[in-house]
Amino acid sequence: MEGYLVNKTIGQVLEENASLHPDSEAMVYPDTGDRYTWKTLNEEVDLLARGLLALGVKSGDRISMWATNVPQWLTVCYACAKLGTIFVTVNTHYRVSEIEYLMKQSESHYLFLMPGFRGFSYVGAINEICPELKAHGREKDFHSENLPFLKKAIFMGPENELPEGYLSYKEILSLAPKTAQEDYRKIVDAQVPDDVVNMQYTSGTTGFPKGVMLTHQNIVTNGYWIGKHQGFSHIDRVCLPVPLFHCFGLVLGAMAALNHAACMVILDIYSAFDILVNVEKERCTALYGVPTMFISLLEQKSFNNFDLTSLRTGIMAGSPCPIKTMEDTIERMHMKGITICYGMTETSPVVSQTNQEDSMEKRTGTVGRPMPGVELRIGEPDTSNVLAQGEVGEVQVRGYVNMRGYYNLKEATEKILDKDGWIHTGDLGKFDEDGYLVITGRWKDMIIRAGENIYPTEVEEAIRHMPGVSDVAVVAVPSTLHGEELGCFIITDEGHPPITAKEVKKYLRPRIAGYKIPRYVTTVPQFHLTASGKIQKFKLREDAAKLWGK
Repeated sequence: MEGYLVNKTIGQVLEENASLHPDSEAMVYPDTGDRYTWKTLNEEVDLLARGLLALGVKSGDRISMWATNVPQWLTVCYACAKLGTIFVTVNTHYRVSEIEYLMKQSESHYLFLMPGFRGFSYVGAINEICPELKAHGREKDFHSENLPFLKKAIFMGPENELPEGYLSYKEILSLAPKTAQEDYRKIVDAQVPDDVVNMQYTSGTTGFPKGVMLTHQNIVTNGYWIGKHQGFSHIDRVCLPVPLFHCFGLVLGAMAALNHAACMVILDIYSAFDILVNVEKERCTALYGVPTMFISLLEQKSFNNFDLTSLRTGIMAGSPCPIKTMEDTIERMHMKGITICYGMTETSPVVSQTNQEDSMEKRTGTVGRPMPGVELRIGEPDTSNVLAQGEVGEVQVRGYVNMRGYYNLKEATEKILDKDGWIHTGDLGKFDEDGYLVITGRWKDMIIRAGENIYPTEVEEAIRHMPGVSDVAVVAVPSTLHGEELGCFIITDEGHPPITAKEVKKYLRPRIAGYKIPRYVTTVPQFHLTASGKIQKFKLREDAAKLWGK
């Protein structure tokens, strides 16, 4: 396996790009007009990192990022990597209780945030959780009762909108001269590939998000092979309309591009029209998205007005790809080399991928072959006995991709990562006669809607607090558009009228992220139960498919 490892830190790869391809474009932000070459990107990262050291940041500190794909997102990420701090990504759809949970569980010391997103104020949410910040956040001895680890919050919005108690991004850059270059260089050179560099929060078996600890080796090496399978080089230009806070954007996107010095054309938020405009304008050679994104692109009324002939490859992932969508993407969007990936956050994330030469059948019916250096096996979920080719069992993974573990959750880590080093994905699959992996279902109850992982327990817990709810069960509903939607079965209190989908949505909207809110709701007198009284969710899934499946 050693021959498959990149064995470099993020900082080392960035500096190599700045040396070998100084004038090649590294990042383009059409929404703001910002453009970075590898040289100017590395220079800003160094300034930011030195400024953070002057602020008091230390190796091992956790720095959270709560923002859409703004230009500062990756500069902060790369600065953290050079300093040995752990970069914590935050879902842009989070609400007050969710960001509070993450900041506490991750024990984050610093928070970079934008003003807000889609009418929800991030600053307002943090001020609600941490009222001391507004009055004392800029003081050296600032302390929060509710977020005891938090030391500073850094605002990434207009300077004239800087909230009380916050520092600005430009202020951090201005602190750089206070850190001597030689002192900074010692810290950068001390970083090693096996250091934890990133924490991504994902739902797990308990239904509450867990901080997946990923190392440089995990995501740099994985990014290298993801890009290699697409034939990336420094002349490629990758359109990234997917969120950077997710592994799709950060590893499949940014780390793949970083490893091959390809330019990233980064869109702040998803817009089908803007994607078409910028693929043509920037002459992008690759495009990423979940199947629903490609469907919406192909259905644009103005689709035929755009020149997409520069495209040749990319990734479609997050949910199964319909054959017609793949055919249209290849023919109408010229993406003959488009690939399919499979994995999970705990595996850095990609463990299998198709390549540019694979047949239509392999790219729609399988998720490719194992990545170099990654062991995949199909085992019995309970015994881990290895099953023969063609037999369906749990997909289990071992290799450099394995996470370091869940942050501060030893028991949860041991449930998914066994003593022999195998990660138990909870997904059901089999190998076909050519060694390609076929995913057939999920042993666990995780719902994947348009590439977003949703654990029913978290949603159920939120709904249980709703007046009139006696019990609730949330399951996946098949969806042509999003892969899966959420279906909700509610048992009401005695005498309470049926609860509607509209009422559930209204109740949940200020409480949890929008993508977690069930689309379908029905009131039932009882659930299907086992003899021991446990809900038989597989029967509810059958009911949901009949009621709402599309």
